[in-house]
Amino acid sequence: MTDAQDAPDVPQIYLITPPEIELSSFPATLASILDGVDIACVRLALSASDEDDVSRAADLLREDCHARDIPLILDTHIRLIEKLGLDGVHLTDGARTVRYARKELGADLVIGASCGATRHEGMNAGESGADYVALGPLTDTGLGAGDIADLEDFKWWSQMIELPIVAEGNITVDAVDAFAPYTDFFAIGPEIWKSDNPLAALKALTAPLA
Repeated sequence: MTDAQDAPDVPQIYLITPPEIELSSFPATLASILDGVDIACVRLALSASDEDDVSRAADLLREDCHARDIPLILDTHIRLIEKLGLDGVHLTDGARTVRYARKELGADLVIGASCGATRHEGMNAGESGADYVALGPLTDTGLGAGDIADLEDFKWWSQMIELPIVAEGNITVDAVDAFAPYTDFFAIGPEIWKSDNPLAALKALTAPLA
């Protein structure tokens, strides 16, 4: 059990890839970010469901990540993790498939889960065997009546739960500043990829962590 003052002073950055990447150019973009900012983990989060497309991308990015001792996690595709030599899977359906993924992957590979905006589903995922849970979004996405993660849930988690928590979704500079004392990681990706200079955008977004 931890308390609030034991939460990390400087949360780590968990980088999410764009949903579509150009294989001829994106590895160089990724490498520049990995060399320019301390990144704890990279998640390959492609919108493509074709396993050949996912495998080709994973093969390219794995080389850059592992050369820098950075784990590469794959969205959803549990069956491909061991085949591709990846470090784990990130599940996007909360706690629903965590037990299945743990059974398939064993104890050593990482399993994470996006659990929406409230801590209840995160607690279920943790009890089912997740290594970390992600809660979010942190701010209004502008897409309707979607729930927003409550800072109080992060405060509670940092006091009561040892399982690492990830803040994810529509992250702003103000949100980084507010949530930093109570989260272990900020999962950042969509916030920077529309920029002409994703590395600069990432540094600007995470300036409160400096």
